Amino acid sequence: MNEDFTRNLRLLCSYYKSIAEVCRRLDINRPQFNRYLNGRYKPSASTLRSFCEFFGVEEHEIMLPHSQFARLIQVRPQSRASEVPAKPEAGPLAQLGAQGMQGLERYLGYYFEYYLSMASPGRLLRTLVCLERRGDQVYYQRTERMQVRPGERPNHNRYLGMAYFLTDRIFMVDYESLNSHEMTQTILFPSFKNRISRLSGLKLGVSDNSERMPCCARVLFEYLGPEVQVRKALALCGAYELDSPQIDESVLQAVRNDLGEHEWHFRARH
Repeated sequence: MNEDFTRNLRLLCSYYKSIAEVCRRLDINRPQFNRYLNGRYKPSASTLRSFCEFFGVEEHEIMLPHSQFARLIQVRPQSRASEVPAKPEAGPLAQLGAQGMQGLERYLGYYFEYYLSMASPGRLLRTLVCLERRGDQVYYQRTERMQVRPGERPNHNRYLGMAYFLTDRIFMVDYESLNSHEMTQTILFPSFKNRISRLSGLKLGVSDNSERMPCCARVLFEYLGPEVQVRKALALCGAYELDSPQIDESVLQAVRNDLGEHEWHFRARH
């Protein structure tokens, strides 16, 4: 093995307490590792990949001339494989999750969601949303029913996500579960009435077509109840023409994406 590799490997090991610690964490015996450090043996391709993954360098980098490699390592933040990285949920996200549960119980159940379609401009999309509590978190499923042509079997796109109630706003983030190629975020006004009827807000997502254009649309949630006949509810979902008699005029007014005379930003309308 070339001398640069062995010197580079020894430099990487110097960032740890001892060679023994490196061997323990790499799950390799000390005599074998010493042979690599001394240049007596060349590691296999899989072993070399393991070394590079552990130390946080690329395979071509560890073969660089030692002076060049030393400069690279000197300016690069050193990964510490000996340290267990903190999970995001162990910090602020965990606090938000616990805080976000308070006040969401009354919003559990089923909703029709309405917004102007991002993939089919000029049509209104009605989807089915179910919010439910699992353990210490509120999860939801949003199901789209799309029929490309009359008479064809409809397709169902499912989005899975989590909901939070933070300072009088409902935050919802989900992802498309089949191909995992899309995420959306929805922010809703809560209802301060005794009975929940409708929730309004904004949705940010990507059009589900080849353009994949980021879009923002006003959205309306219509509360259906804690339980529904899911098949019947899904049968009412789909893309509708704006003049369809199955869509209330009040729904169209709530999701219309226009700007007022003195509005400088695209804002939700309570």
